[in-house]
Amino acid sequence: MRLPFLLFLFFLQSFSPSRGQSRQHLLIDKNWKFSQSDTVDAISSNFNDAAWRTLDLPHDWSIEGEFSEKAATGGGGGYLPTGIGWYRKHFAVTEADLHRYVSIRFDGVYQNSDAWINGHHLGHYPSGYNSFECALTPYLQKGNNVLVVRVDNSLQPNTRWYSGSGIYRHVWLDITAPLHLASGKTFITTTRADQNMAGIHVQAVIENPGGKTSTITLLRCILLDPHGREVTRTDIPAPLNTGGATQLNIDMNIANPLLWSLEDCNLYSLRTQVIENGTIADETSTAFGIRTISYDTSKGFFLNGKHIKMNGVCIHHDAGSVGAAVPEAMWVRRLNILKEMGCNAIRTSHNAVAPELLDLCDKMGFLVMDEFVDEWTSPKVKYGYSNYFRDWSQHDLVNFIHRDRNHPSIVMWSAGNEIGEQKQDNGHEVLRALMETFHREDPTRPVTTGNDNIAADGGSAKLPFLDMLDIVGYNYVDRWHERREPFYDIDRHDHPGWKMVGTESVSIPGVRGNYYRGSFFGIDSSVIRPANMAAVIRAEQLWKYVSIHDFVIGDFMWTGIDYLGEARWPNKNAGSGVIDLCGFPKDAYYFYQSQWTTTPMIHIAPHWNWKGHEKQVISVLVYTNCDSVELFLNGRSFGLKALEFPRQGNSGSWNRYDRPQVNTTTGDLHLLWDVPYEPGTLKAVGHKGGKTTVIQEVQTTGPPAALRLTPDQHGIDNGIYDIYHVKVEVVDAEGRVVPESNNEVQISITGGATLIGYDNGNPADHTSMKSSTRKVFNGLALAVIRSAGGGFEVTATSPGLRLAKLNL
Repeated sequence: MRLPFLLFLFFLQSFSPSRGQSRQHLLIDKNWKFSQSDTVDAISSNFNDAAWRTLDLPHDWSIEGEFSEKAATGGGGGYLPTGIGWYRKHFAVTEADLHRYVSIRFDGVYQNSDAWINGHHLGHYPSGYNSFECALTPYLQKGNNVLVVRVDNSLQPNTRWYSGSGIYRHVWLDITAPLHLASGKTFITTTRADQNMAGIHVQAVIENPGGKTSTITLLRCILLDPHGREVTRTDIPAPLNTGGATQLNIDMNIANPLLWSLEDCNLYSLRTQVIENGTIADETSTAFGIRTISYDTSKGFFLNGKHIKMNGVCIHHDAGSVGAAVPEAMWVRRLNILKEMGCNAIRTSHNAVAPELLDLCDKMGFLVMDEFVDEWTSPKVKYGYSNYFRDWSQHDLVNFIHRDRNHPSIVMWSAGNEIGEQKQDNGHEVLRALMETFHREDPTRPVTTGNDNIAADGGSAKLPFLDMLDIVGYNYVDRWHERREPFYDIDRHDHPGWKMVGTESVSIPGVRGNYYRGSFFGIDSSVIRPANMAAVIRAEQLWKYVSIHDFVIGDFMWTGIDYLGEARWPNKNAGSGVIDLCGFPKDAYYFYQSQWTTTPMIHIAPHWNWKGHEKQVISVLVYTNCDSVELFLNGRSFGLKALEFPRQGNSGSWNRYDRPQVNTTTGDLHLLWDVPYEPGTLKAVGHKGGKTTVIQEVQTTGPPAALRLTPDQHGIDNGIYDIYHVKVEVVDAEGRVVPESNNEVQISITGGATLIGYDNGNPADHTSMKSSTRKVFNGLALAVIRSAGGGFEVTATSPGLRLAKLNL
């Protein structure tokens, strides 16, 4: 006999279950065995791996190698070695665990991996970027178990940039009841939200592989606010499908919700419980944010009803000296530097990134364009993803969406980058299958692609392809039409229903601390110039257009940070970033900061060490968000100059008529003075609202005299390791960084810490990233140190310079 419905609801709300064996979500990164060889016998659990190297994951063996012009990866892969490697992990299983459901999740293995447990083949997975999971339960045994992974990155080239090789992201072991919540299938969406009330919809899947039935099975959802306090809970009955999966849907309301935004990154958590016969059989916790997003063809993007321009950058998945095995703390540092620039949006070019990077975007307040792959059926490299697309793309796409869709930071999906199908007559049919999957698995976010053959560019991209996109993405829209109008303007007229975003645009490329001398685009060869001025103007004109046209959702410039690969020898990395491989800002960084931030700032370029160039004219470039700037050399004024173009957030033109003695008002987004060189001090004085708000100086330094070590703020990587960033500087007798110094500096560490990366940001430096000795580049280098706890001492030495010590 059925319970009356109201009585049943009362029973659900008053029910207090006991706890069974709780789910274990275990990080198993420590103590793996590794051999960079192709040892077929290693599949056997009885294989003797005692002679193999012991290491902790994440691990990238490519970055441990030497740079070579003859490397099979070529410039695309950063001239580093790849090959085949084997990993073995020994772990214990109890008798009780044999009766539970056990699975393993790899966050990223590059690439073509095969896995075995106790000699049983678990499967083959070609993708090097997507996370994947394997069930271990049928093959486990009490006592010692051996997990074996073979990684084959020998087929080259298989990518257009540095990929890394090996198990370069985290590995997790999950142990739960046979009746359990399916991994990655809990999906939380905001159905409505304002300051007074929010509604969320929860979709969860219970797996019942053993076909077990129970008297009463419930799904309980407990909502916790950002402070960990319970807000509400809901129980519903969970009828089980024998031997299969059961999808359940729950709607919940939250009064006075704390919304997720760029300024207030409020994260709720949903505790989901499977209750079987009065006992909690399984329990998971899912972080999410309550927020609304919308896009308008005329007004662009809205977050919680507020218009926001996406000040975006594209980033790759490596981090310079550590390769693809990036500790979370390195992303914390890099994202903080981008945030100080005024960046509020990230494009994950061009594949699935590490899950912890998206967690950080949630916590630190970034909007994310989450990108799936770089190629579909049309190849860009011989052994790229096009070889696997037809067989694997739908499987990979579903996993990609399921893994990432609860992140509030993700506001847009990208199905691909510069894919060949955009120009093909039937290319939209390949896109159609992907769009259908995106919309089915996540109907809450729009989908774009990065298109480099857009309609206004000679019409090579097919309209059926572009019309199918929710948002049309433009790569390098800043190539100007002969009418001197950007492609946005042309397509806005021809296709008024399109929503538009700059998926990839030129930045101001260059090498940190290097400046132009000699003839450049016909400019007087006697002038030293601080930047590629053609690139400066190009980036400025594009940003002018984007910032004042609301229908352009935003712009993602290429790139936020330098990345390994996509280079030509002798360079090992591309120089398109506004931050170098070490995370040190280049001059171009300050252009974006001048446009994207409001705290008064000035940046002067170039440095002022030009011995031998006395009386030679040097163009002094200033980026600023001040109304006007006056430049002085050794106390002598070279005039007051002002910008006339309104920065983002301002409206109309700036009124500067009340500021006397303005020599020049420019329509550019930079200020420029031609100054005959003499040693001393350049001083820029910035004015805002008629008041002096900021002063910046650049001084001529003395010769190198000493070393200085400065620890950056560090973060903790999953509670296992502390990661320290130590800036290495060559300074003169007065402690000023010598900008043209390139002294060789050795790093030594005593105590419980390891140097895991050491770099200087110089694209042409071929010193191994794992070497403890290298030259600084234009005065700077960065040592990345991993500590397992306890104190240690770092010492820097260089011939002829005073050493530096640092205790951490």
